[in-house]
Amino acid sequence: MSYKLSATLAAHSSDVRGLVSPTNDLILSASRDATAISWTKSQSSSSFQQDATLKPGSGYVNAVTYVPPTPDAPQGYAVTAGQDMVINVFALGSPSDDPVYSLIGHEQNICALHTGPDGIIISGSWDSTAKVWKNFKLLYDLKGHASSVLAVVAVEGHVFLTGSADKTIKMWRQHKAVRTFAGHKDAVRGLALVTDIGFASCSNDGEIHVWTLEGDLVYSLSGHTSFVYGLSIIYNGDIISCGEDRTVRVWRDGDCIQTITHPAVSVWAVSSLPNGDIVSGASDHIVRVFSRSEDRWASAVELQEYEQQVASQALPAQQVGDVKASDLPGPEALSAPGRKAGETKMVKNGDVVEAHQWDSDSGTWTKIGTVVDAVGSGRKQLYQGKEYDYVFDVDIQDGVPPLKLPYNTTENPWTAAQRFLEANELPLTYVDEVVRFIEKNTAGVTLGTGGEGYSDPFTGGARYRPSSSSVPTRGPAADPFTGASRYQPSSAASGSASSSFSDPFTGGNRYQPSGASPAPVTPLPPPSSHRAIPHRTPITFKQCNIPAMRNKLTELNNEVHKEISTSHLALFPDEIALLTQVFDYLAAITAGKNYANLVAPSAEHIGAIINVLDRWPAIHRYPVMDLVRLIVAYCPDPLNEPALRQLFMQALLRASDWDENWTSPMSKAKERNLVLLFRATANAFQEKTRVGDNPWVLNIFIQLKKAPYELFTPTQRIVGATIMLNFSCVILNDPPEQILRQTHFEITLNAINYQPNDNETTYRGMIALGNVVYASLQPGRPPLTTEEVSRVKAAVQFVENSSYIKPGQSPVEAAVEKARATSVGQEILGLLAS
Repeated sequence: MSYKLSATLAAHSSDVRGLVSPTNDLILSASRDATAISWTKSQSSSSFQQDATLKPGSGYVNAVTYVPPTPDAPQGYAVTAGQDMVINVFALGSPSDDPVYSLIGHEQNICALHTGPDGIIISGSWDSTAKVWKNFKLLYDLKGHASSVLAVVAVEGHVFLTGSADKTIKMWRQHKAVRTFAGHKDAVRGLALVTDIGFASCSNDGEIHVWTLEGDLVYSLSGHTSFVYGLSIIYNGDIISCGEDRTVRVWRDGDCIQTITHPAVSVWAVSSLPNGDIVSGASDHIVRVFSRSEDRWASAVELQEYEQQVASQALPAQQVGDVKASDLPGPEALSAPGRKAGETKMVKNGDVVEAHQWDSDSGTWTKIGTVVDAVGSGRKQLYQGKEYDYVFDVDIQDGVPPLKLPYNTTENPWTAAQRFLEANELPLTYVDEVVRFIEKNTAGVTLGTGGEGYSDPFTGGARYRPSSSSVPTRGPAADPFTGASRYQPSSAASGSASSSFSDPFTGGNRYQPSGASPAPVTPLPPPSSHRAIPHRTPITFKQCNIPAMRNKLTELNNEVHKEISTSHLALFPDEIALLTQVFDYLAAITAGKNYANLVAPSAEHIGAIINVLDRWPAIHRYPVMDLVRLIVAYCPDPLNEPALRQLFMQALLRASDWDENWTSPMSKAKERNLVLLFRATANAFQEKTRVGDNPWVLNIFIQLKKAPYELFTPTQRIVGATIMLNFSCVILNDPPEQILRQTHFEITLNAINYQPNDNETTYRGMIALGNVVYASLQPGRPPLTTEEVSRVKAAVQFVENSSYIKPGQSPVEAAVEKARATSVGQEILGLLAS
C-alpha cells in the first residue's frame, strides 16, 4: 500500500525546518518564522490540532527535539534551537510561555538537535562544534570538524555521531573523536540510526549512504536529483528521505519504492511516527502527514486538491535533467510504462515542457509540474560551510587571488554588497558598482507557490525567488555548469582572456557567453586606489539575544541561591530591580523600539553590576559581563565620568581573574570571561569617544602589554587586535598623551609580530598601525622617532614573509586573507615615504 496524504497542518508563516514525532499523538515542528509548534491528538479527535506555540526568540528556529517526561514535566520537554545561538527547553503542557532552561555555549547559528535514549541532548552549530548536554548542563564539547556541524545523533551511552559541511562524519566516544567516515562529496546534512546495521547519512551530493558503526559503507541510495536534507527510519526498517527536489522518498532494501512530490520548493525535514506514518516539513510553511493506512487517509476531495497543487507547480529544469525542449517527445511517450517508482519523464506538450512521475501502484504517469529554467545551477555553491545561490570571484588586482562574493537570490543586493565590502575592508563608495554587478548576473525563477523566497538558516543558502516571468533569463556572466561567475576589471575582460578561462588559483573555469560580450561592469580599482588608511570606523561587538541573557542570568542566580554555601551571593531584590531595568532598556534599544519611557542605565545601575561581578563565582559571571559589553556599546553616557569608568574597568579586570590563573590550558571560565572583557573594551572606543587623559585607558593598555600573549586563544587575539584598531580610530581625532600612544604602539607591534598568528588578527593590527602612522603625519602631531619608523618597516616586512593557514582553510583562502594585510603594509610604507 502506498503512502497518501493524511493531514495538512497549517499554522507556520514560513519554512518548516525541523520535525520530531515521538508518539502517535505528538508532533513538534520548528520554523524560520521564529516559532515551534506542538501538534497533538486528543482522545476525542483523530486529527492533529495546534496545542501550543513556543516562541524562543526572534531568530529562525532550525531544529527541535523531544525529551521524555520527568517528574517536573509529565508531558516531556520540547527543545528548540536556531539563529539566536541558544538552546531553549520548554515544559510541554506548562502554562508558562518561557523556557525552563536556556543552554548557552554555541557561538553561531545552531542547526541540529537530537535526544539520546537516556535524555542526553546533542547539538550542532555553524561554529564547527557539537555540544553534549546532560541534565540541561554542558557535558562535552565535540571539537574536530573543519566546518559547520549540520547533523547530530546520540547513539547510545556516550557515543555520538556528527555530520559536517566539511563532508565528513565523525564518531565520538565521550568528547574524543574515534572514527571519521569519509565518502560524501559534499556537506553532510542528515543522520539517522539504522537498526542492526549502523546508521544512514545524506548529503548535498544527492546521495544517501548506509554505514556500519565500524566504518564500512554497506550501500548507497541514489535517486534524489538535488540536495538531500533529512532522514528518518520507519519501524519496519524502511528509510525515508527528503530534499531540495521537493520530494520525500521511501527506500526499502536499496530501492526507492515511492516518491511523494510536494507542492513546494524544498522539503526541509522528515520524521516518522511510531505507527509508520510519515511527517514532512516544507518551504510552503506546511507540516504534512502521510499514511499507508487507508483509514487515516484524507478525504477524496483533499487528495484530489493535493494532486492538483503538485501538478500546478513550475519545476526547475535541473531537478529532472537538462535537455533541450526540441529533443523531447510528445505526450504519446506517456503511453509506455515507467521502469520503477518515482521515475521522472519530461514531455513537450505544445510550447510547454511538463514533468511526469511514474506511480507504480496505480500504473500511471502523474504530472508533477511544468519545467522552467533555474537560478544559477542545480547545485548551490558552498562557501565557508554555508550555501549560496552564487559565489562570484572578484578580481581586484592582477596576481592577487580573487575575493569571494557570496550572494543569495532572496537577499537585498545592497545588503550583500555592503557585507562583501566590509568583510574585505573595501570602501563603501563602491557599493553601487557591486550592486549593479549582482543585479546584472543573477536572475530568478517562477514557482507556482508564489509568495516569498526561501532562505536556509542551516547553511545560509537560499531557494528560488518568484519573478514576473515564467522563464527567467540567465545573467550574462553566469556559468551554466556551476552557477559561478567571475567579476573582472574591464581592462582585463577586454584583453586576451578569450582563449583560456582557467583560474590559476581555484582551477575553475571562467564562463564567457558566446556571441556579443556582456555590457562592461565598472571594476573595483586595485588596492592601491582604494585606501585602507586612514580607517575611521571602529568595529563594535553589538550582536545580542537579550531574552536569552536575561534567562541565563536568572538561571544562574537560582543556582547560587539554592546552594547553602553560596546562597549569600544571590542577587538582592534591589539588584534584581536594577538589572531588570537595564535588560528592558537594552531590549528596546537593540530592537529599534521606543525606549523614551524606560529607565536608562545610570551610575546606580553600574554600581549594582560591579557588586555582582565582585561577588559571583567566575563560572557564573559571563552573562553579567556580556551585559556590560552591551551597556558600553549602547549606553556609554553614565561611563563618561572618568572615575566611574575607571572603577568599572577595574571591576571587569577582576571579574576576568586578570591577575591570577595564567596557566595553559586556560580554564573555560577564564577563557570566556577574557573574551567578554576584550569585547567590552573594544566597544568602549566608539567614533565619538574622547580619550584625553582618562586613566582607565592607560591602565587597560598597561595590563594588556604585560599579559602572556602566547596563552591567548585565537578569538582573544582577534578581539584584542580589535581594541588596538578601535583606539587607533579614536586617536585620529583626539591626540593621546605620549605614554598612551607609545603603549598602544608597543601592544600593536607585539600583536603583529606574534608567530604563529592568524591573518585576521594581523590585518586588524596592521590597520591600527597604519592609523598610528597616518596620525603622526598630521600637522601638530609628534612624528614617529627614527627607531619607531624602523620598527614599523620591520613589522611590514615580517607580515610579508610570514604565512598562516587556519585548520580547514585552503591555501587560496589563506592567501586572500594575507593579501589584505600585505596591501595595508604597502600603504604604510607609502605613507612613510611621503
